[in-house]
Amino acid sequence: MLGAALLFSLMGAGVKLASSTYGAGEIVFFRALVGLVLMAGVMRLRGVALATPVPAMHFWRSLSGVTSLCLWFYAIGGLPLGTAVTLNYMSSVWIALFLIGGSVLLAAPGSTHTVDGRLVASVLAGFAGVALVLRPTIEQDQLWFGLCGLLSGLLAAMAYLQVSALGRAGEPEERVVFYFSLGGLLAGLAVAAVSGALGSLTSHRPEGLALLLGIGVLATAAQWMLTRAYAIGSAMVNSALQYMGIVFSFALGVWLFDDPVTLQALAGMALIVMAGLAATVLRHKVVKADKPASDT
Repeated sequence: MLGAALLFSLMGAGVKLASSTYGAGEIVFFRALVGLVLMAGVMRLRGVALATPVPAMHFWRSLSGVTSLCLWFYAIGGLPLGTAVTLNYMSSVWIALFLIGGSVLLAAPGSTHTVDGRLVASVLAGFAGVALVLRPTIEQDQLWFGLCGLLSGLLAAMAYLQVSALGRAGEPEERVVFYFSLGGLLAGLAVAAVSGALGSLTSHRPEGLALLLGIGVLATAAQWMLTRAYAIGSAMVNSALQYMGIVFSFALGVWLFDDPVTLQALAGMALIVMAGLAATVLRHKVVKADKPASDT
């Protein structure tokens, strides 16, 4: 997970650089194309079959993950790098919000079941952190990018839950990343077609093509490591290490792009990290408490 966080941060910096020349659809297309080729090779070497017993799970994981990716790349192009990454990393807070909503909706009429107030507080703290991050770093014309970044975090939360479910279903991480890359390839083509950028998919300057290929390699390696971490690791440890991506991205943004540094933004990032970690710990306690004794 720590390696994935670092590689995703480097990928984000590459996306920021590429955004001055390419649209989000083109970047997603090449990121997915590289991933598809690399994972097809790895699957062949390891003898992993393309056929899957759970195609519907792959479809929904790819749909949520690819949509989140497109929105995130779009947000990176219009926001400071650290801000865009922080909004995407709100996924743990969104997962906690899903848990609260599910507890309320599934509670039997007249039952005494109540939602853990600490979980509610962590969600509220997360959104307070978002307000702190956005206020000093986003100009009025960047609000749309901020909303897209926030939505990318919500969809990333759905994707992470589906990755965990695929791991429990016994799907190898190579196959999960392969189908995710396939979904990204199709989505990138669709976005490029709608935006009239299909021609630019085959017309490149050497430095631009090298940048796109680098983004694809970094993203594929990071996605593979992320999928592996969620499939076999502790969710709480994963969440803690994953938030290092905010630190890496913030440092890269200041170093490479002269992104603004304010105490208010730093406080907001710290609040989101603490809220995400608290939400992860609390939701796992809730899930464990709700399991039958034979399952624990």
